[in-house]
Amino acid sequence: MSEVNIQVWAVDALGALAHETRLGVFRMLVTAGPDGLTAGVIAERCAVPPSTMSHHLATLERAGLVRSERESRQIHYRTDFEGMRRLLAFLMQDCCQGSPEMCADLLGVIPCPA
Repeated sequence: MSEVNIQVWAVDALGALAHETRLGVFRMLVTAGPDGLTAGVIAERCAVPPSTMSHHLATLERAGLVRSERESRQIHYRTDFEGMRRLLAFLMQDCCQGSPEMCADLLGVIPCPA
C-alpha cells in the first residue's frame, strides 16, 4: 500500500473509532480475543438496538478493524488484529526519530496480563 493510500486508510480507521459506541465495541472485541463475539451479544452488552449495532459493526469492518463471519443464523465478529497492527504501526512510524530509547518502554505501559 502506498504512503498516500495508507494515510487515507488510517483516516478512515480513526474515523471509525471516533465514536463512543464503535470505540467501545472495538475494545470489547480486542478483549474477547480471537474467539470474538456474536452481533447479538455485542448489541446486548452495549445496550444498543441490533439494527444500530449492525451499522456500527459494518463501519468498523469497512475500516479494516474487525472481520465478520456468518455462522448459521448469527454473524460472528472478531478483531482484525492485522488491521489493528497496521494502524498502530502507522501512528508510531516516526515516533523514535532515530532514537529508539524514546519508544523503548511503550509496550511496558500496556497492561497485558499473562
